[in-house]
Amino acid sequence: MIVRLPRTASFALAAVVTRTTLVALRAKGLGGRWERKNHAGRTVDLYAAPAVVAGAALAAGRVRPVAGFAVLAAGACGGYDDVVGVGDPRSGFRAHLSALRDGEVTSGAVKLFGVSAAGLVAGALLKERPVDKVLAGVVIAGAAHFVNLVDVRPGRAVGTVLALGAPGLLRRGPGAELAAAALGAAGAVLPDDFGESTMLGDAGAHALGAALGAAVVAGNGRAGLVAHAAAVVAAAVYGDKVSDLARAV
Repeated sequence: MIVRLPRTASFALAAVVTRTTLVALRAKGLGGRWERKNHAGRTVDLYAAPAVVAGAALAAGRVRPVAGFAVLAAGACGGYDDVVGVGDPRSGFRAHLSALRDGEVTSGAVKLFGVSAAGLVAGALLKERPVDKVLAGVVIAGAAHFVNLVDVRPGRAVGTVLALGAPGLLRRGPGAELAAAALGAAGAVLPDDFGESTMLGDAGAHALGAALGAAVVAGNGRAGLVAHAAAVVAAAVYGDKVSDLARAV
């Protein structure tokens, strides 16, 4: 398969910006708040998070400015949860909505509503008809949440983005370019993520998911939007099972 120049440019821009940012942050050795314990208790850095947000947002914004906004907003909301929500054992929609009903605004709730709002804004600007606008918003926000759900072990989220985004390269137009942006950012941190030297955090996972969702929106009509919206809603409803499956793979 011959990849057309626009796709190549999107991939290269995302990969170069992501990799350069990761290397620069690691060279500074910020430590402290930029370190986390992974599932195995190993200390890893969180530099992949801002690196992926920067690379994916810049490359997506080159294709569609509003797509870049969605990626950046999703990353920022995830980053807020990464910083403020450290040590909070609650996860999932139910836990954070339950806390909200009790009058507590958790960082997870801020992330949930922030990513949803960004997705709806982006969807409204990427599509013309009212129904498509709503469906597009659900797809973008839902994709961001889905990638975060599978980010439970090294390489799971990155591998998922690469697997789901690759078919998008077969399309033409902005959908393919946005898919290339997501793939470029994901591919740039693949060795470090699998090697357990860094992690995406909520910021990186949500940014990659939003980029993937924007690619789906840009490359599909009503039928495709309905199918993808149904898939991400189902993933959200069965979030625990999705995460458990990702752990087992």
